[in-house]
Amino acid sequence: MHKAAAIIAAAGSGSRSGLTTPKQLYELDGTPVFVFTIKAFQQVSEIDTIILVVSPDFREQAEKFVDDFGLSDKLTVINGGRLRQDSVKAGFDALPDNIDTVLVHDAARPFVEPSLIKSCLQTARQHGAAIAAIPIKDTIKKVSQSNTVSSTIDRDMLWQAQTPQAARVEILQKAFDTAQKNDFVGTDEASLLEHIGYPVTIVTGSEKNIKITHPEDIALAEAIAMHKKHNPLSDIVDNVRIGHGYDAHQLVKDRKLILGGETIPHNLGLLGHSDADVLTHALCDALLGALGCGDIGKHFPDSDPSYKDAHSIGLLREVMKIAVENGYKLINADVTVLAQKPKLGPYFEKMKKNLAQACGVSADVINLKASTTEYMGFVGREEGIAAHSVVLMQKINCK
Repeated sequence: MHKAAAIIAAAGSGSRSGLTTPKQLYELDGTPVFVFTIKAFQQVSEIDTIILVVSPDFREQAEKFVDDFGLSDKLTVINGGRLRQDSVKAGFDALPDNIDTVLVHDAARPFVEPSLIKSCLQTARQHGAAIAAIPIKDTIKKVSQSNTVSSTIDRDMLWQAQTPQAARVEILQKAFDTAQKNDFVGTDEASLLEHIGYPVTIVTGSEKNIKITHPEDIALAEAIAMHKKHNPLSDIVDNVRIGHGYDAHQLVKDRKLILGGETIPHNLGLLGHSDADVLTHALCDALLGALGCGDIGKHFPDSDPSYKDAHSIGLLREVMKIAVENGYKLINADVTVLAQKPKLGPYFEKMKKNLAQACGVSADVINLKASTTEYMGFVGREEGIAAHSVVLMQKINCK
């Protein structure tokens, strides 16, 4: 069974913030910065253990806040070291033996979203290592020692690193061991992994995932905290879309029955201009509906010969490209297929894999159900198959 842990780095002095206490203990509208951070990670059910690494000088104060705000669930507080790398290593050494994936996050990033935490975790489990980052928007200049511009740097390949940064435990262990052997000090976990030549996959982060470093960051953080307090649902409402899709196709002889990208053994198949994959069509329509981009017929008309016998999984990939272009990602999808025959349950796992790959998500994001109509209507008479789909999509940051 997979087990994940989070290390929250909160041992820094915060000298650049202009505060008399570490920035992670600074209270935003009555709530310490690190408390926002811990609460975000405690909302992610996949996180089994949280290690809060603090300065020994402020441990007693941090532990009091943990008690006052009821954060003790899954949480352990330990002492950090002189450097960030030392503190993270101390947290790493304190992990239970059954942890397979670990996320590291700066306590001074209090507005990290649970969805970003989950995305970093899932990406690390799939690829080995992940880092939250956002693309650079501004033009970047290289400046000479005389304080004049020497060149303009192409920003297309430049991303601004954030946290969480995640990795499988055995990979990060190797990175720590190599860094110690070579006396290498990295600025973050990704740099430790780069040092051993391990690729780190980018997960698109969030502009709201700010790091409190300078005095002006405090003012911004206070404004965000106040907004969240008085508008707790605003981020959700502003950044998510719900879509519904429905499709139905006639069952005929001499056609393959294709659902969710799988060919199902049956004496009848679905009639259509494409492969008539009614399940995938319903999902496409739900996605397009959430985006406000019309329906599948608008984008892939049956009057276009290029879509003759087209694989609907390929059409789904095109729909997801439209989603990304519009700045949205799929959070979850629920699809119900109405078919009197055949039994579809045995094929659901393969269908989920096909749909998930096309959508660029993990298979657990896709839920499939099947139902008969108890021999009523066109479905019950085995004249056709229908499908309903509901999706939830969330706004992401895009170039």
